[in-house]
Amino acid sequence: MRISAQAVCTAIRDDIIHGVLPPGSRLAEEQLAHRYGVSRVPVREALRTLESEGFVVSRRHAGACVAQPGNREAADLLDVRMLVEPLGAARAAQRRTEAHLKVLRGLVRLGRQRSQGQGQSTDLRPLGDWFHETVAQATCSPGLAALLVQLHRKITWLYAGEPASRTAVLWQERGSLVDAIARRDAERARALSSAQLERFTPARKQQRQVSVRTL
Repeated sequence: MRISAQAVCTAIRDDIIHGVLPPGSRLAEEQLAHRYGVSRVPVREALRTLESEGFVVSRRHAGACVAQPGNREAADLLDVRMLVEPLGAARAAQRRTEAHLKVLRGLVRLGRQRSQGQGQSTDLRPLGDWFHETVAQATCSPGLAALLVQLHRKITWLYAGEPASRTAVLWQERGSLVDAIARRDAERARALSSAQLERFTPARKQQRQVSVRTL
């Protein structure tokens, strides 16, 4: 069965985001093809896509490698997220379908259960990703949804996940956001999203600065 370039792109992107392929590491087409069990053609296409997304850079005579964003770029991404994500929450409240709402409620229920359990932290990051992507899809705007998903991926890559002590609170906050989306209360959804990001952003900026200094 032929594996598509899109599937290879997703696999490489996930490995970059989760630190399997660290910043600055070389991305040799032959080695990646062997790693993912494909030919070099889909790997080459995937690397071009990831370069356009900012996860990969290509240098003459050195080939492709994982990008190494600096503090300024990382901080700028957080600032952009502060502007765009509340807009996405408001649009989701205005345009969501019952199918979107069903998925969001199910994710919140699972997130609350697992955040209160023991030894299940590995389940929470995929749930969080799924939650963000569903809110993005609920905007019913392909361009805005793509931007929201891209921002979430970049933030996940550049900054560590939520500490275990905060995950239960985070899923409670997501539940409140879903309640606002369910009521089609766009302004409440916008305000909740902004408030959550306000609590998130200062710690993330400081964390990024510390992590870069210790590289």
